[in-house]
Amino acid sequence: MSEKEVNWKYADDIVVEPESIAVARQHSLELGIDPVSPAVGAQLALLAATAKATSIIEIGTGAGVSGLWMLRGAPKATLTSIDSEPDHHLAARAAFAEAGYGMGRIRLIAGRALDVLPRMNEESYDLVLLDADPENAIEYLEHGLRLVRRGGLVLVAGALAGGDVANPAKRGAVATGLRTLLDEVSDSSAVFSALSPAGDGLLQLVRR
Repeated sequence: MSEKEVNWKYADDIVVEPESIAVARQHSLELGIDPVSPAVGAQLALLAATAKATSIIEIGTGAGVSGLWMLRGAPKATLTSIDSEPDHHLAARAAFAEAGYGMGRIRLIAGRALDVLPRMNEESYDLVLLDADPENAIEYLEHGLRLVRRGGLVLVAGALAGGDVANPAKRGAVATGLRTLLDEVSDSSAVFSALSPAGDGLLQLVRR
């Protein structure tokens, strides 16, 4: 194991996940979902708290791991979460209920994100998390920047695609698309950006 891999493992291992999130993580794995790592989850909570988020939207509900982490950092926020898989919503609904979040605080939308997002209101969210279908990351980001308020956060989970993005020999659609996305935002005057290598990468953007 390389020095960097040791650091990444340590960053994950040092995080103490609440029981509700640990249970949701186990359900994710049982459903074949790859949830955000504990280190990324802790970053989501910190960023949600820093943004004082009251309105959050995420693409990719999974079994609720990322949503629970964000609500941990912003306990008064409402969460809108989009996922096309009914099984994911069933697991997430149970996870949110177990953690004490009533359905008045959680809005689960079933459907393809690219069909749902055009109907969402502009500049209505403090935080947008993109954690689904990396092949559509560029389109999701365009919607995310439209939906978030000025000064709000747009986060892209899995931005390093398992190391493929950093490897120029990897020419697949996902790696190439994410590489293009990262190049564009790093040179954009519309956002402040930073890329965290924790977990599978977390791209962090603030709309200027």
